[in-house]
Amino acid sequence: MGDYERVVPMFSEMIRRGATPSRFMFTCVLSSCAALQALDIGRKVHTFAVKLGLGNAFAVANSLINMYGKSGDMETAKVVFDKMRTRSISSWNSMVSLYARHGRIDLAREVFEEMTDRNVISWSAIIAGCNQNNLNHEAVELFSRMLKVHPVAPDDFTLTSALSACAYLEKLEAGKQIHSHIIRTEMPCCGQLGNALVSMYSKCGGIEIARRIVERTMASDLNVISFTALLEGYIKFGDLQAAREIFDMMKHHDVVAWTAMIVGYVQYGFSSEAMDLFRLMIDKGPKPNNYTLAGVLTVCSSLASLDHGKQLHCQAIRSQGLSHSVISALITMYARSGSIAGAKRVFDQIRGHKEGIVSWSSMIIALAQHGQGEEAISLFEEMTSIGLKPDHITYVGVMSACTHAGLVEKGRHYFEQMQIKHMIRPTQSHYSCMIDLFSRAGLLQEAQEFIGMMPIEPDARAWGSLLAACRVQKDEELAKIAAEKILAINPDSSGAYSALANVYSACGRWDDAGKTWKLMRDKGVKKEQGYSWINNEQGSCLWS
Repeated sequence: MGDYERVVPMFSEMIRRGATPSRFMFTCVLSSCAALQALDIGRKVHTFAVKLGLGNAFAVANSLINMYGKSGDMETAKVVFDKMRTRSISSWNSMVSLYARHGRIDLAREVFEEMTDRNVISWSAIIAGCNQNNLNHEAVELFSRMLKVHPVAPDDFTLTSALSACAYLEKLEAGKQIHSHIIRTEMPCCGQLGNALVSMYSKCGGIEIARRIVERTMASDLNVISFTALLEGYIKFGDLQAAREIFDMMKHHDVVAWTAMIVGYVQYGFSSEAMDLFRLMIDKGPKPNNYTLAGVLTVCSSLASLDHGKQLHCQAIRSQGLSHSVISALITMYARSGSIAGAKRVFDQIRGHKEGIVSWSSMIIALAQHGQGEEAISLFEEMTSIGLKPDHITYVGVMSACTHAGLVEKGRHYFEQMQIKHMIRPTQSHYSCMIDLFSRAGLLQEAQEFIGMMPIEPDARAWGSLLAACRVQKDEELAKIAAEKILAINPDSSGAYSALANVYSACGRWDDAGKTWKLMRDKGVKKEQGYSWINNEQGSCLWS
């Protein structure tokens, strides 16, 4: 910025001395204003150029469009563009880039389609603009059109944007066609282009091709982005062993790579490995970010490990404060570890904020799970009163609260409100909450009728709620139906056999209960084990 900062004072001094600046001087000072985003100074320079009759001069007008565009003044840039007597391809390209950069792809397309002559910069600007504004289908279509209709060769920037769009859409075949073009034109697969290729294959399921690209180009030509994309690709498709190989192969691990590997372990239930890697990160790696901490807190939640969770809470405070994702994870961790008071203390830090819907939802769910349904409902109403819009997870929480509090009519109200007022389509979780609500209230017939009216197939959780209620109501026939439905979904569900046997026992049908247990053993179904962290003098151990 040093040179740019010197240009404006020099220009001012020249004017003060009575010198008349040339067109070249105007372009220099306007470029400096653009780089510094000095819009007020740029406007004064524009006014002075107009006084000298240079406002519509070709080079000056192009510089004005660039200056106004980079300063965010699209309207004035358009006025300058419209007043130009003659426009070069760079004038048109500046307008396309300007609109795309500010998210007005509709206007960028209008200008692009008006162009009678386009170069690679024109195509790159519109394709990158579509990609950056999540119009990835349009980006891929434009790239295809560029190759088929116009004899303009794409450059690295064009290809990188097109590959990014394919990666987002998981369009493997389209990505392969772009790769074929790169090979045919003998473009080197290094730098940004190499990273984009690896990322595309990793996200689209061509993980082994991505690995071969990495192995051929080697680390000297690719950066940590490629290795992290490959790492995330293996995690996405469940190959954690290969992911760890890539992680260990990396010479430099940034926080994204550490977090990807830790969260990968968390997602697939490898809690011990996640904790071990996190400890290694604390010892030798970079400072964990909010995503890392939220991921490891999820491990503590699943294991109900309060001591570990408290240590992470301190780590989060020391490192960079508490983001909404970390606050949400802390609330869940404290609640699942049995400390609803701890969850409330964390939540109180953001209470009243008109943001952080995830944290509010987590607190509502925590209260519901701890049997404090009325308080959860009250918190939901407080949340909506300050203008926060509930999402589908919030409604899972408040409907669960109604279930635990036995508030059937209120549960119905929220189920309807979710759809009518907030236009949220019910998911399997919402339907399961309603079935659980009816079942716990002893309304088994209503629960069965609700299942019959569902537009989607009920999952094992929904049938499980009905089955559990059958024991209390001693409805062995409905229990048998529910158990059969669960076993059709998951033949290895030990819970279905256990619950059905318990229903038979509650109804005095001891022979049928015994037969159910025998059938479970004959089919080789074993009860699922639970796990806990046990603290001893040597540290923490995982016990079943």
